[in-house]
Amino acid sequence: MLKHELRVKYKNLRAAISPSKASDLSLILANHVLQIPVWDFFYYHTFLSIEEKNEIDTLPLLTLLQGKDKNVVVPKMSGPSALENYLITDSTAFKKNSWGIPEPIDGILIPESKIDVVFVPLLAFDMHGNRVGYGKGFYDTFLQKCRIETVKIGLSFFGAEKEPISDIHENDVRLDYCVTPEEIYTF
Repeated sequence: MLKHELRVKYKNLRAAISPSKASDLSLILANHVLQIPVWDFFYYHTFLSIEEKNEIDTLPLLTLLQGKDKNVVVPKMSGPSALENYLITDSTAFKKNSWGIPEPIDGILIPESKIDVVFVPLLAFDMHGNRVGYGKGFYDTFLQKCRIETVKIGLSFFGAEKEPISDIHENDVRLDYCVTPEEIYTF
């Protein structure tokens, strides 16, 4: 299937999930993350959810990471397809950007080269670890700047597409894992 077809399909599927069901599934996803062998690292990057788009709520994941005394880094848009990464501290203040994404107002910048694990937003993914996002290239650009050994973990309410995504680009970065409420995929 083509990316634009998958975007339409999965936006509609996600929109059909009730807020309470999305909250329950988000908690299940956070608990499943505990099964992935990534707990000896230092810097963990996670996206912050766009509530209006019924995205996976990453608050349970943030709580889990902070409970394990991990350094949590979150993105802030800094250009047409660029992200800056800020360490969350007790004094981090957030403001929603024009897309409805909570972003840190300021703070301690963390370079991509230091990030060990990235929790990646997506709409769909296939059995090969290819993902479909919103199509703006923010995460592919960001992931290309990370170290090759940085672990990339997708989070999805839905299972993998059985057929490969047919219009993968050479700059698309594959996932190492994808966590769903039913399964953890390893690529």
